[in-house]
Amino acid sequence: MRDSRGAESVIRFGDWDLHLPAWGLFGGAAQRRTPRPAPRGEPGGPLSAEVSFEKVDGLELRVARWRLDQPSENPPILFFNGIGANIEAVAPLAEALTERGFIMFDMPGTGESPDPVVPYNLFTMSWTAMTLLERFGIETVDVMGMSWGGAIAQHFALQHSVHVRRVVLAATSPGMLAIPGDPMMLAQLADPNSAINEMLIREYLTAMDNADESKRARNSIGNISAPSTTGYLYQLMALAGWTSLPALPFLDKPVLVMMGENDPIVPLSNGKLLAGSMPDARLEVFEDAGHLFLMTHPDKAMKLLREFLDRPGDETD
Repeated sequence: MRDSRGAESVIRFGDWDLHLPAWGLFGGAAQRRTPRPAPRGEPGGPLSAEVSFEKVDGLELRVARWRLDQPSENPPILFFNGIGANIEAVAPLAEALTERGFIMFDMPGTGESPDPVVPYNLFTMSWTAMTLLERFGIETVDVMGMSWGGAIAQHFALQHSVHVRRVVLAATSPGMLAIPGDPMMLAQLADPNSAINEMLIREYLTAMDNADESKRARNSIGNISAPSTTGYLYQLMALAGWTSLPALPFLDKPVLVMMGENDPIVPLSNGKLLAGSMPDARLEVFEDAGHLFLMTHPDKAMKLLREFLDRPGDETD
């Protein structure tokens, strides 16, 4: 972990440790602890994916690939993560979707990807992602994005629609024309060195108390590590002035929009706006869930994903 990312704190809850990096939304909030090792391929353990560093369009990216060399009736999932989040944060989802391939990468300055030299935007990063897919011989994907990653998933689906079969958007918005969330939370997002506030702590603990698979959910959240300050700020800058809203009526792909009922960062109204702006979109709401429902309610998320991605038809969209 690079020095610019600050120290990591861990909250102890019985048989698991919740890691809270000292940056942005996750500022220091507990005693330092040593995490317990987990088996390979399990939440909190070493990745079972093939992991490599790939130089693409002047960037060095840490890329994780699950099951791309295995036969499947389904296209792989291309996943874009939330702001500052690393591969490990979503690895449990990739591990669980055993029937399909899965590919994702640490954004520049997050996880183990080095800092970018110059800023990027969603247009250039979509080209980078497409170049990466071509390198691994992937022609068609189901694209999925969470939070910040939901914005780039929208842009990728619009920019490279011929290579996209279906789209999944989780806890995200149309960008600049979004309905704003809680001002305190947004202030936290704007400052990579701010401390966690009581509201976020309550969301974590409440959501994890209500989690379908509490241990898996807690380990998933615990795998979030801090980005560099440069990487974090460049991700914020990439969204400056961007909105998908005028183009969404032309996104002629099946789209699943998933939102948390009580998300203080990206309010549910944004999901309604997204789903209502696309010709073939449906909205699913996670009751009593906040921003991190993919991690805290994995059973429901997996059920919805499989139902949507495995339904017949749309193979030639």
